[in-house]
Amino acid sequence: MPGVNTDRRKTTPALAARLAVPAGLLAAVAGAFAYVGAVDPNEPGHYPACPLLTYTGLYCPGCGGLRSAHALVHGDVLTALRDNAFAVLAVAGFAVLWTVWVVRTVRGRPARLDPGPVHLWTLGALLLVFTVVRNLPVGGWLHP
Repeated sequence: MPGVNTDRRKTTPALAARLAVPAGLLAAVAGAFAYVGAVDPNEPGHYPACPLLTYTGLYCPGCGGLRSAHALVHGDVLTALRDNAFAVLAVAGFAVLWTVWVVRTVRGRPARLDPGPVHLWTLGALLLVFTVVRNLPVGGWLHP
């Protein structure tokens, strides 16, 4: 067909080059999750303690994140949600954004992530509400 590139040798290296960064990021995230899956954060001494929790007794938004990741690696979603629900949502959000990035890259389209101020403020407000509620007596179910 005229105007259509049927030579795969020209498009395959270009596609591989475009997918190098998403593949590298996935490899790094998978490596981090593999490490957390192998080295149990529920065992004392493997990871440093949260400084905010240590010095103030307050749970930061990341408290329980390693335990949550460990539970996710082992397929225990309910425990992961109990340890840090926001971290589970962040992992799911990462998976969606990474998939969109790869699909757009394969199609030769730019992978744009341009959240507006409303999106960023909303995300920040949700994180703040999560942090405050998990430190209130009524938010005990959000404690790691």
